[in-house]
Amino acid sequence: MTRIQQIHWELDMDYLGHPYYVSGNAIYHALGMQLEHDVHRHINASHGMFVPGQFGTFPEEHSQSGIRPYMGSSLPDVESYDDLFLFRCPDNPWLLDTRPRDGLNAHDIRFQSGMPALAHETIMGRPDDARKQQQTTRWYVNAYLHADNPDVLPLGEDSVAASPPRNRWSVNADHPLDGHQFGGKRNYGYGTTTLIDTQVVDLESLDYSRLEDGEEFILELVTPFVLRSEYPKANNVDVPWWWSVDDEAQLRKRLEKVIEGGDVYELETVDHGVVVGYDGDRPVETAMSGLTRVGNHSKYGFGELRVKPVIPDGTNIKKQIEKPKSEH
Repeated sequence: MTRIQQIHWELDMDYLGHPYYVSGNAIYHALGMQLEHDVHRHINASHGMFVPGQFGTFPEEHSQSGIRPYMGSSLPDVESYDDLFLFRCPDNPWLLDTRPRDGLNAHDIRFQSGMPALAHETIMGRPDDARKQQQTTRWYVNAYLHADNPDVLPLGEDSVAASPPRNRWSVNADHPLDGHQFGGKRNYGYGTTTLIDTQVVDLESLDYSRLEDGEEFILELVTPFVLRSEYPKANNVDVPWWWSVDDEAQLRKRLEKVIEGGDVYELETVDHGVVVGYDGDRPVETAMSGLTRVGNHSKYGFGELRVKPVIPDGTNIKKQIEKPKSEH
C-alpha cells in the first residue's frame, strides 16, 4: 500500500520566500523541528502550492461536480487520480469565472522592510452598489507527504480524533503539522501557518480509468525536474528515456536553489509547467511514481509529474516543446 498525507495550511502572516510555491525543502526542514529524528528521516515532502480560499467548481475530470463555496479553503474527498491535482495547478483553473480570476492568479505582493512578500490575504474593492465595499480572500498552502517507511504516516494520528472512513481528523493544538513557519524573517513572525485540514490517500485504491482507457499520453511537470545539482552526493542526470523529447536544449530551464543551514546550492532544472510526450507503456505506474516524484531531490518536492491522456481532438497537447524563456 502506497499512501500520501495531504495537508492544507492557512497562511496567518505574509510569506517571504519562493514566489511560486513553498519548497519541499522548506517544508521538510520545518517538520524536522517537531518530529523525532527516526520519523523525520523517512519523510518526503512535496512543494506547497498557494491556493486562494474562493468559490470554485470541480473540473470536468474530477470525480465530483458542482460549485462549492470557499472551495480553496479545505481538502475535498479524493476518489480518482485526477482529484489529487485540484490544488496543484498554479493558475487555479477551478476558480469560478465570476470571481476575480486574473487578480487571484497573480499573488498580491506587499513589501516588508524593503523585501517583497506574498500577502496572506488579498483585499479587493467591489462596485459601489455591492453589499460590501471590499472582498477579502485568504490564502492557503497545499502540500502532501509520503514516507519511505509506510508505518510513519499518518503524522498526528495519536494526537487527533479519528473520523473514518475518510482518514480525516479534527486538529488540536498538539498536532505535529500545526504551527509551522516558512520563508524568511520567521523570527519576526512571517510565514506562520495554521493546519486547516489533513487526510490520507491510498494511491493504489484510486480510480485510474482515464489512464487505463487512454491510448496516448502527455506528461506535465507539476514541479521542476532537477538535471544538475551543486548539492553534495547528487548525481547529474539526463531527461528520462520515457519522455518524448526531440532536443533537450529546447526544454525551458530554470535555476532553483536548495538551502541547507547557511549554505546555498544551485540546481539546474526543467521548469515546472513544461509539457512533454510520453514514450512509456505503463501510464498508471508512471502516474503513481510521478506522485512520489522522480529524479534528484525528489525527497524535497522536485520531480512531481502528472500523466494526462491525449484528448482525441488534441486540445490538451502541445505540438512543439516550448522554447526557452527568459527568467521572470
